Amino acid sequence: MATFRFLHCADLHLDSPLRGLEADPDAPVDKIRGATRDALQNLVNFAIEQHVDFVVAAGDLYDGDWQDWRTGRFLLDQIRRLTDENIPFIAIRGNHDAASVITNNLRMPGEAARLLDHRRPETFRLPDLQVAIHGQSFATRAVTDNIARTYPPPVPGWFNVGVLHSSVGARPLHDNYAPCSVDELRSHDYDYWALGHIHQRRVLAERPWIVFPGNLQGRHARETGPKGACLVTFEDRVPTVERLTFDLARWERCRVDVSGASTFDDCLMRCREDLIGAIGTGADTYAIRVEFHGSTAANGVLRSQSEHLVNEVRAIALALGGPDTWIEQVIVATTPPTGRLSLEGDGVAGEIGRVLAELQSEVSSLTASDGAKLPALSNLRSQLRATGAPDMGDALNDAAISAALEDAAELLATLLGGEGQDRAD
Repeated sequence: MATFRFLHCADLHLDSPLRGLEADPDAPVDKIRGATRDALQNLVNFAIEQHVDFVVAAGDLYDGDWQDWRTGRFLLDQIRRLTDENIPFIAIRGNHDAASVITNNLRMPGEAARLLDHRRPETFRLPDLQVAIHGQSFATRAVTDNIARTYPPPVPGWFNVGVLHSSVGARPLHDNYAPCSVDELRSHDYDYWALGHIHQRRVLAERPWIVFPGNLQGRHARETGPKGACLVTFEDRVPTVERLTFDLARWERCRVDVSGASTFDDCLMRCREDLIGAIGTGADTYAIRVEFHGSTAANGVLRSQSEHLVNEVRAIALALGGPDTWIEQVIVATTPPTGRLSLEGDGVAGEIGRVLAELQSEVSSLTASDGAKLPALSNLRSQLRATGAPDMGDALNDAAISAALEDAAELLATLLGGEGQDRAD
């Protein structure tokens, strides 16, 4: 059996729509909008420069049906760059680019590129390498059957790769499509499982390798850190896996612990120190969400002068990283040194406290799908799902609503207690 190398990528989400960035005039919208294309181009450049033997893509090449033919044309141009260098490209469809979702016809450029069948598992063979690639595309957006169960047996004596779009068990904020287990995948006796659907890099097993490479490019504040693909090398009949980074625009979260800080300026100094760590050298553009937490005497001014705080944090980021370092959001989750101020008594503060306490006690019913007690929340969730972003709709869960109520109680207690009257210097 020959020695060879291949790239495993997934969840390209080409031209994924940006939601909310245009509302901020300081956001590097053009760079983030083009980031999914830049990441794919980086992957193709690497594949050609390093002369890899083939590329496997495990679903979600697109983020829903094309709004513009240029999306499909860009992908085909990149695949053609590979095949012109005799690098085969083999892919499956996932839930976002299922056969029933993508109405535009995608014709792969030549026999060296293949989009595997959605009606049944298909095997694509590379005889010169003695490699067999088994996979099945999604026919519809929500595939609830265990399609891996019907994947064919391995080709004897060959290196066998299974390509599957699945969460491999239920995972938070991800629908359990094509459900299966690690043990079920092992039972196929393949040498490598190229998975897609989970946007974080994860290795579920090493014998055989069962790998999520993560998505090629982060798209919002919950998809943080370096993004890319996996380089798999088969030598002396043993595969090894190396993580590669291809993103140019990177999302990060910067948690600033201001416990014990006495003043607004003290908090900004700590923020500056943590931003230095968050702004690395691995990406051209950074989108950073800053979260202040901890018990501090500056709690009141942080909460009551939010616009001033955001402007100061953005000025720090600009000085450290230049115009391509953007502060996406600033969150204040601090508390006063003595704990939360009281929302009790017979006056306005007490009434507000009772309302918030009642809401907290009924969070589950507030977030229920029927939305009987909070129809606006149910409507918002429906609108988010209609945009093709179910993960954002799922984020409106009990924990998120409970945390929002906690923040509201903290801010109201601070303002009613008079702590927020001190001005920042």
